[in-house]
Amino acid sequence: MGKSYPMNCKYRIAAIQMRSTLNKQDNNFTAGELIQQAASQQAALVTLPETFNCLGSYPKMVSQAEEIPGETSEWIAKLAVENEIFIHCGSIYEKAKKSNAIYNTSFLTDPSGNIIAKYRKIHLFDVSIPNEFSSLESSWIQPGDEVVVEDTSIGTLGFSICYDLRFPELYRRLAKRGAHLFFVPAAFRATTGAAHWEVLLRSRAIENQAYIVAPNQWGDHPKLSNYGNSMVVNPWGEIIVRSDNTKDDVLIAEIDLMQLNEIRQCLPALDHRRIDAS
Repeated sequence: MGKSYPMNCKYRIAAIQMRSTLNKQDNNFTAGELIQQAASQQAALVTLPETFNCLGSYPKMVSQAEEIPGETSEWIAKLAVENEIFIHCGSIYEKAKKSNAIYNTSFLTDPSGNIIAKYRKIHLFDVSIPNEFSSLESSWIQPGDEVVVEDTSIGTLGFSICYDLRFPELYRRLAKRGAHLFFVPAAFRATTGAAHWEVLLRSRAIENQAYIVAPNQWGDHPKLSNYGNSMVVNPWGEIIVRSDNTKDDVLIAEIDLMQLNEIRQCLPALDHRRIDAS
C-alpha cells in the first residue's frame, strides 16, 4: 500500500480556482499571484486547475503546446523554490519531444524545483450534450497510458485529470498503490458539473478512503462555460472547503493522515474487497 508516514502527519494544501483564457502571460500572472497567496497561508502543496496556462478552443490550445521541461515548468519550478512548496500544475498541453503528439499533462514540482512526477490524461473528453455543447478531445490529444502514483515527503499522491473522474477503476488502482490523496484538476463544464461534479468527487473519496483535491476552472468563455465549485473532500466524503462559480479563489484545507488512517482502520473496506480492478 505504498510508503508509511507518521500517524500525526498534517499539512496544508491549496486548491486554486481560475478563469483562464488563451493568453498565457495573463494566466501565468494570475496563477503566480494566487500561488503566492497560498504560500503566505502556509500551504505546503499548491494545486492548479486543468489547462491553467491556456484555455479555449482545442486548435488554439494545441497551437500553444510546449515541451516539459519547458517555459511553463521552469517558471513553476522557480516559484516552488522561492516559496519552498510543492506545486501541482493542474495540467498543460504538452508537445512530445520525439513525435507530433500532444498530451494533456500534469506534473508535480518539489520544493527544490525538480519535476518528480508527470501524468498524461488517460480518458479523453469526447461528449455531446444536445443543445448544450459538443467536445471531441481525442481529435487533438493523444491519451496517456500510465497510472501515476508518487511517494513524497508529505505522503503518497495519485494523479488524474477532469474526465478521468468518471472512471472509478483508475482511482481504485491509485488506492491499491497507496495513494492517500487524489489530484482532480479540471475544466468541468457547467452542465455536467451541476449534475455530477460533487457526487463524483465525494464518491471517489468514500470508495477509496482518500482525500480529493479538485481545483476547477470557472465562468463563461466563448462557446463553453465551466462550473467552478472547486473543493477539497476528506476520506469520509465530507467537503472540507468549497468555492462557488463567481471568482478566482484560493481554498486552504488541512490534510490529516491520522484521520485518514483512523478511517481506514475502523472501516477497512480497502482490505475487504473481493474483486480487483483490472
